[in-house]
Amino acid sequence: MGNSYAGQLKTTRFEEVLHNSIEASLRSNSLVPRPIFSQLYLEAERHLSALEGGSRVDNEEEEEEGEGGLEPNCPPNPYQMLPPPEGCCTTDGFCQAGKDLRLASISNEPIEVPAGFLLVGAKSPSLPDHLLVCAVDKRFLPDDSGHNALLGFSGNCVGCGKKGFCYFTEFSNHINLKLTTQPKKQKHLKYYLVRSAQGALTKGPLICWKGSEFRGRQTPAGSCSGSLFPPLDSSGPLAACSSEPTPGTNPSIPMGAQQAGPASDHPSLTAAATGPAVFNGKDSPKHQQLVKSKLSAVPRPSALGILTNSGPPKKRHKGWSPESPSATDGSYSQGGGNRAKYESASMSYMPQVGLVGPASVTFPVVASGEPVSVPDNLLKICKAKPVIFKGHGNFPYLCGNLNDVVVSPLLYTCYQNSQSISRAYEQYGASTIQPISEETQLLLTVYYLVQLAADQVPLMEDLEQIFLRSWRESHLTEIRQYQQAPPQPFPPAPSAVAPVTSAQLPWLAGLAASSCNDSVHIIECTYSLAEGLSEMFRLLIEGKLAKTNYVVIICACRNAAIDSCIAVTGKYQARILSESLLTPAEYQKEVNYELVTGKVDSLGAFFSTLCPEGDIDILLDKFHQENQGHISSSLTASSVTKSASLDVGGAPTCTSYTLEPHHIRPFQLAVAQKLLSHVCSIADSSTQNLDLGSFEKVDFLICIPPSEVTYQQTLFHVWHSGVLLELGLEKEHMTKQRVEQYVLKLDAEAQTKFKSFLQNSFQNPHTLFVLIHDHAHWDLVSSTVHNLYSQSDPSVGLVDRLLNCREVKEAPNIVTLHVTSFPYALQTQHTLISPYNEIHWPASYNNGADLYPENKKYFGLSEFIESTLSGHSLPLLRYDSSFEAMVTALGKRFPRLHSAVIRTFVLVQHYAAAMMAVRGLSQMKNHTSVETLEITQNLINSPKQCPCGHGLMVLLRVPCSPLAAVAYERLAHVRARLALEQHFEIILSNPSSGITVGKHFVKQLKMWQKIEDAEWRPQTYLELEGLPCILIFSGMDPHGESLPRSLRYCDLRLINSSCLVRTALEQELGLAAYFVNNQIPLEKGVCGEALESDTEKLSSTDSEDEELATEGSTSEKRSPVKRERPCSHDSTSSPLSSKASSSALCGESSAQPGGPSQGEQARTPQPCSPSEEGRVPGDKQRLRASQGPAVINRHSPGLAPQPDSGLRTSQKSVQVSVTSSSSQLSSSGSSSSSAVPAAGTLVLQASHCSMTKACQQPPVVFLPKLVYDVVTSTDSSGLPKAASLLPSHSVMWASSFRPLLSKTMTSTEQSLYYRQWTVPRPSHMDYGNRAEGRVHSFHPRRLLLSGPPQIGKTGAYLQFLSILSRMLIRLTEVDVYDEEEININLREESEWHYLQLSDPWPDLELFKTLPFDYIIHDPKYEDASLICSHHQAVKSEDRGTSRKPDDLYLRRQTARMRLSKYAAYNTYHHCEQCHQYMGFHPRYQLYESTLHAFAFSYSMLGEEIQLHFIIPKSKEHHFVFSQPGGQLESMRLPLVTDKSHEYIKSPTFTPTTGRHEHGLFNLYHAMDGASHLHVLVVKEYEMAIYKKYWPNHIMLVLPSIFNSAGVGAAHFLIKELSYHNLELERSRQEELGIKPQDIWPFIVISDDSCVMWNVVDIDCGGERSREFSWSERNVSLKYIMQHIEASPNITHYALIGMRKWSSKTGSGEVREPFSRCHVHDFIVLNVDLTQNVQYNQNRFLCDDVDFNLRVQSAGLLLCRFNRFSVMKKQIAVGGHRSFHITSKVSDSPVTIVPAQYICAPDSKHTFLAAPAQLLLEKFLQHHSHHFFPLSLKNHGHPVLLVDCYLNLGSQISVCYVSSRPHSLNISCSDFMFSGLLLYLCDSFVGASFLKKFHFLKGATLCVICQDRNSLRQTVVRLELEDEWQFRLRDEFQTANAKEDRPLFFLTGRHI
Repeated sequence: MGNSYAGQLKTTRFEEVLHNSIEASLRSNSLVPRPIFSQLYLEAERHLSALEGGSRVDNEEEEEEGEGGLEPNCPPNPYQMLPPPEGCCTTDGFCQAGKDLRLASISNEPIEVPAGFLLVGAKSPSLPDHLLVCAVDKRFLPDDSGHNALLGFSGNCVGCGKKGFCYFTEFSNHINLKLTTQPKKQKHLKYYLVRSAQGALTKGPLICWKGSEFRGRQTPAGSCSGSLFPPLDSSGPLAACSSEPTPGTNPSIPMGAQQAGPASDHPSLTAAATGPAVFNGKDSPKHQQLVKSKLSAVPRPSALGILTNSGPPKKRHKGWSPESPSATDGSYSQGGGNRAKYESASMSYMPQVGLVGPASVTFPVVASGEPVSVPDNLLKICKAKPVIFKGHGNFPYLCGNLNDVVVSPLLYTCYQNSQSISRAYEQYGASTIQPISEETQLLLTVYYLVQLAADQVPLMEDLEQIFLRSWRESHLTEIRQYQQAPPQPFPPAPSAVAPVTSAQLPWLAGLAASSCNDSVHIIECTYSLAEGLSEMFRLLIEGKLAKTNYVVIICACRNAAIDSCIAVTGKYQARILSESLLTPAEYQKEVNYELVTGKVDSLGAFFSTLCPEGDIDILLDKFHQENQGHISSSLTASSVTKSASLDVGGAPTCTSYTLEPHHIRPFQLAVAQKLLSHVCSIADSSTQNLDLGSFEKVDFLICIPPSEVTYQQTLFHVWHSGVLLELGLEKEHMTKQRVEQYVLKLDAEAQTKFKSFLQNSFQNPHTLFVLIHDHAHWDLVSSTVHNLYSQSDPSVGLVDRLLNCREVKEAPNIVTLHVTSFPYALQTQHTLISPYNEIHWPASYNNGADLYPENKKYFGLSEFIESTLSGHSLPLLRYDSSFEAMVTALGKRFPRLHSAVIRTFVLVQHYAAAMMAVRGLSQMKNHTSVETLEITQNLINSPKQCPCGHGLMVLLRVPCSPLAAVAYERLAHVRARLALEQHFEIILSNPSSGITVGKHFVKQLKMWQKIEDAEWRPQTYLELEGLPCILIFSGMDPHGESLPRSLRYCDLRLINSSCLVRTALEQELGLAAYFVNNQIPLEKGVCGEALESDTEKLSSTDSEDEELATEGSTSEKRSPVKRERPCSHDSTSSPLSSKASSSALCGESSAQPGGPSQGEQARTPQPCSPSEEGRVPGDKQRLRASQGPAVINRHSPGLAPQPDSGLRTSQKSVQVSVTSSSSQLSSSGSSSSSAVPAAGTLVLQASHCSMTKACQQPPVVFLPKLVYDVVTSTDSSGLPKAASLLPSHSVMWASSFRPLLSKTMTSTEQSLYYRQWTVPRPSHMDYGNRAEGRVHSFHPRRLLLSGPPQIGKTGAYLQFLSILSRMLIRLTEVDVYDEEEININLREESEWHYLQLSDPWPDLELFKTLPFDYIIHDPKYEDASLICSHHQAVKSEDRGTSRKPDDLYLRRQTARMRLSKYAAYNTYHHCEQCHQYMGFHPRYQLYESTLHAFAFSYSMLGEEIQLHFIIPKSKEHHFVFSQPGGQLESMRLPLVTDKSHEYIKSPTFTPTTGRHEHGLFNLYHAMDGASHLHVLVVKEYEMAIYKKYWPNHIMLVLPSIFNSAGVGAAHFLIKELSYHNLELERSRQEELGIKPQDIWPFIVISDDSCVMWNVVDIDCGGERSREFSWSERNVSLKYIMQHIEASPNITHYALIGMRKWSSKTGSGEVREPFSRCHVHDFIVLNVDLTQNVQYNQNRFLCDDVDFNLRVQSAGLLLCRFNRFSVMKKQIAVGGHRSFHITSKVSDSPVTIVPAQYICAPDSKHTFLAAPAQLLLEKFLQHHSHHFFPLSLKNHGHPVLLVDCYLNLGSQISVCYVSSRPHSLNISCSDFMFSGLLLYLCDSFVGASFLKKFHFLKGATLCVICQDRNSLRQTVVRLELEDEWQFRLRDEFQTANAKEDRPLFFLTGRHI
């Protein structure tokens, strides 16, 4: 049955379980869809692979349950294999002596086989595709019946010749089977090996070990237990014949396979070589090798004879007793046809182990008894070849006239599959739940045949479902019983319903058949089927079965077992069934043969006799002569001259033909984004299969089937989508040759182009290549098949050879995207595509909401089917009953001709007659059908109704190319004789060649499309927009060609109706898929709604257009048509007016003549730009949605969306037929003419053009009756029958015991269904993809995009390429802060300038004379207090108003910059060069690091500071240890005198928090690979996460007390540690004789967001000129550091920094090369000079400004290099934003405003969970005006800050002074201060110091101390009460709890 599930069936309804399973699969995390039956059955055996059991019979793991696997809960016992001896060979496929044992390698070598030994094939689990050759004593092998094998083993190794292995365990070790279970010969010796006719050793039949029943498993591959046949054939049910496609579900079986041949009397194992005998309709080996079936893998003789599994089960489970009848031997012995007795369950209540089922019977069934002779003149008499389906039991040999019958095993297979159902239940006792009995099967088959209508053909799928339903119903009670009760040792007695016995069967069958008017005839035989067959042949010859369609022959004599077969004798059914057994190749061959040999001439002769006036050709010639003279004047004038009369300069008079601008539809954009998110999720997964960060650009190659039209169409899309320009692959003016580089036609030349693609991808590892496989369901043939047939057709298996080659699979920069409308064949159990990598086109409506509103509505298969339901106007899907009747009649007359030939000739004849009828030969109307006449009339008349001569296209689908050529010649001849050459074109399309259009029509197309190019020719069907033509579309499959909007009729009457496969059907119907306008007129008339609403979806079929004016419309069998038109004006018009007229209104019926109204024109978008028009024909742009982005769908109307879509054609009647009603374009929208009376008059002309209608209604599709029935019939759930057909020729069902698809399934659920229930055939390229773990068999970089045909997939994937490229560019870009420096106008203008603008370094003496610029210019401090340096009046408006606290980050300006090659990166960057730097080098295990403590004392803290270094092994050379691995002593420092350019001297420290992923710590590229020492300074609690992301970086871990500290603490510790280290290095190196001042004293402190560095190049105009030009370029940090480190007298500078980059930098800012001012972000710090200047370790904000002021006041030099700048990346996480101030009490995320950061002491205020210092700084920043009211906007009177800069907000200016002795302060004598802030002041601040400063009256004071006690002491010590007045209520504290040590404030007023 396919999938191996053991267990009991649950009672849950099938559909429900299926639905739940799919839902669970979608939600679950595992990639494998959870099998239905693991839910339907209770405890399944756990180790069996749910998905694979069914598909791979020859795989060891599925073949056997593990030991103990029969008990549901026993885990398999692992088998411990002995270790192989030292030095022996352990390679799979070789013995321990190193000799090759693989059958494939040694099949042609002579092998010595001792007497009494046989060669057998052993299977190794590690080599599933190989057999190992062994010689085994045949006494230890079973005999033909599966009995009498001696216990034990005796064998020899054929490789090294070692003999005498007495134990299979020992032997299995010798041949390296490497088993995980106990070695057993029954389990691993699989096949006999036999010599073929050529003497090669090949795999023969299975060794049938008795009892190797597969308990607890269903048979694989849907038919019989897979171990019964050779591995390659296990793909198909019963693939006994290697070279034929498996018959199981495939209608395509090679001809030869059915012709029975002379029987050989002694089939035996060697019979394979006997010659072209055919056994029971199966090929003999020789014949197989001749049949060039695409499906064959390696030709090999088929095993003849039935091999059975026999013997007791491996483990005795409950209910099996040795006495009970052993497995019912339901097999035939190999030599004869005796079949073991079948004990019916009703007779024996003893449990039975083996029931007749696939495990015990395999095909071919060897015949017994006399051969049956097929009568000689059978075909001649019967008018059809009877098709005989083998049923149960033996089938006799046939001899004689074998060409006149067809024998097929399909029904046999179906019976077998349906009997495998109960295998799953055997573990509950031997045979508790019976399979459906053979009698019941046969009876159900008879019931099924009886109810088939005369024009229906039996389908195996239907029969399988009938059996399944019957079985389910009959066993439901038993199943329930087993779910509720534990299994009994003996089953209860079966239910009361007695089964059918074989004796009753013929009588019951006869009874059933009695009601069917003899369409089913029952023949009962007494002895064997042979007599029944002979009887049937006799009746056929005598003509007694004329009314009979099916003959059922039953032989029920053989002891309760039955033989049966069913012959299809109905001429219609037999013809269709026999033709359906041909493969497409054979079908073409057959048709070709009939054409070449002239068999069809009889058909032509017959036609000529039909016409009463004689031969049609004579009539044609007569007409031609009569009309020769004046033909052109009358008829052609109307259309031809009209078009010519257009003045070339003026606008055309037809408004229906408009060019649409390119646009991408919302759906396409949505799909492109879905594709992108799937690609991102592959990249984001932990598997590292795609590293998007390493790609800089996107390149692509689109592979398409070898169709010239599709090729040109794809080129056009690529060209016009602009994708090449967007991806940067081409420049503005690209040529067509350049575009061709990106589209690959999969033909003979494809390999060269593909190789260059691969080479390109290999050479450009930083380009992401997207390999798009469009139309991906085409050519899924495996390349192994190509290897067999490479001579015949080089393109066979090309897709597999190219797209699945190793290079593509392994290339890390190639993503494969399969695009198809029919993905089913890529959704099997072996697929390479993960279900998570499937993207399905979204449904347009979800729960009633329109997800992506569009102005076009897609009309696909489901809408076409809906149009056939009653209640609609004329259906869009139709069949032609008179045509079908004619074909059937001729089929009986010419039984030897293939029906495709007959159908083609009849249809061409109909078209010819219709053309003649339209040209006035009215007598010919009787020789055509109504439908064909309608088509022809509209085709010929439509151009006359349009001022420009626009017409409609008729698509005539003729799959077989030779027939298409015949049709073309005939139609062209008739057209020429009727002088219609100027009226319409006939185009023969062949996939391999382009389009040929006559000169006259090319000229018309150029005129319509305004093309100037003299050489232009249409190359795609889309460019035929508006051309009246018949397009004869040949080729076995459409290849994705899009058709224009002017397509009105899609004539599919000639498609191969026998190929009932879902893909084939949907592909043909997909040709008609269409977009119609989806506009709702202003007043919602009926028409507007009709298109929207489901009920009326199809009324848009414009009855006018479909209806036949002359003949009175529809053919008899149409569904009732609802019409409310007052009277069908258009049918009254003239016979010729027919419906071509687009609004179908005749002049008098419409009150609106005239041209388009002005409003109309206003709404019409202008056509494309002239340049586009020049090249692009109108319709090129209308490429159907599926096709280009921006392209218009052929369906698209010429107009852009118009909400009120235009004027409706006058009458109310029109509303009924939606088409006319929504007839848009010119006549497009208001609800009726009365609504727009004035404009009404203008619409007439355009409304008659057939193009107008094209926008509003899809084409009409004509189908063969058989296909029409399949397409329109639905099952009980409402699912169209077509959907439940086999999904594709190249796959087969895994089991017939499968649930039905359901109508409610989404595309994803359908995919999971097919992934579970279908397996590929051996010829399918996925067949070999059987990795053990299903998850790993998916290819990680493979995606599948599926969507309905012609919906816009090409546009979607081209759009995807664009957004993917944009995203990659975005990944290589960063947002850097781009802000102008602030306070430029307040800059201290120095009188003095550098003499030389180009000085590389500052001159120390000159620099010392420069004044220090106190003003902060860094834009990040825009909100900071201004620092006054001398008395200056700053106008209040000069300062920006303060911003909201948290907007600062959000509102800062940024610019997007492309990362240069010198950028610093975060953890997401991976490239080859920096793998080692990052610590991902393969040589190292993930970097080992050691933790070192490092302590030093610091007097100001009054305690020893303990820091920890984490030092990776690779960085230990930067440090000094007491001994290797010992105590860390110091960090090495270089010498000032070192001049090496190999490394950077200054160690770089980067303090960081919260940015383990996003911090830019990868300086490898920034340093240009130079050696440097980089230390990350992290908080203790973040140490682990930083170490995980940066395993190869040195970490300095701050003590835990600093976990909540700000950046000040990090800076403080970095500086103190560095100074301490400097002293250690000085003392260490002093011992080496180096002076202390020669040790390098600088360190770099860098922000974690510095991303790139730039240098300004100055070009001076003259020697001393101040004129200069400058440019900025990106340089490496190495360049900048080495330049700074090389400065003369560098050790005299305390701080060196650089500008922050801004795009707005002006020449004024770079004019001076150096400034003495504040430095930020990236500083080079001299720790020696600044020994006594500390960072404030408590600070969170502005600590760099504070430190700069301290350094300046200490008299040290700060130098900013203005020619260098640093770019800072905007990083949205971490940094100072990682501090969140929250309430300490409640968890509620209430936002706390800065005003709440302080409170009165001892109050009930909510305490906050934040450091006191942070609360203080934040409060002062936002609310300092509460403390300093006088200072607000009073810049002339700043607040005095002593020893500490605090930001009081931008509205308050401050003045900084240092209390240290000898410090440099500004002169304050001029200032009157408005306030004084004393922050934690130390002993240097005394009362005398404060007395130097003058304050305004009412100025305020704020003293801040650690506690209240210190506050009082400070007030006393500084004698503050002398000048300041304090009040008790003016005391405050930060809102901290006592344990968090709040800060206390005291405020007072100046007296």
